[in-house]
Amino acid sequence: MNEPTAVKIVHEALLTKPDFPEFKAGDTIVVTYRIREGDKTREQDFRGDVIQIKGHGLTRTFTVRKISHGVGVERIFAFSNPNIAAIKVLKRGRVRRARLYYLRNLVGKKARIKELKVFGPSNAKGATEE
Repeated sequence: MNEPTAVKIVHEALLTKPDFPEFKAGDTIVVTYRIREGDKTREQDFRGDVIQIKGHGLTRTFTVRKISHGVGVERIFAFSNPNIAAIKVLKRGRVRRARLYYLRNLVGKKARIKELKVFGPSNAKGATEE
């Protein structure tokens, strides 16, 4: 395989990447992940808060944190990973930082992220009903 065809294959892979919803640090998401065990495959959901988004292009990753049985669990996913079946945004968070590492030291209600209230055109402030 010569180099121009390898470059062409990489560019085609970049163009056919799956469409994930836009999300940022502080959002609560569910990542549906395909797991292969032998010749069987199954899908598993990982629900948690996005604490960081890092990198550019093929190396872009995001970290999701959840509390499982009182223990904090973090998992790093690559945007270019073909095993990610779907990403669903459950809640938009209102945060003032891009990296939410401070959540690692908080427990209980203090570790909550406030929800961002999004106003649509019908219920925005000053909107008139027609």
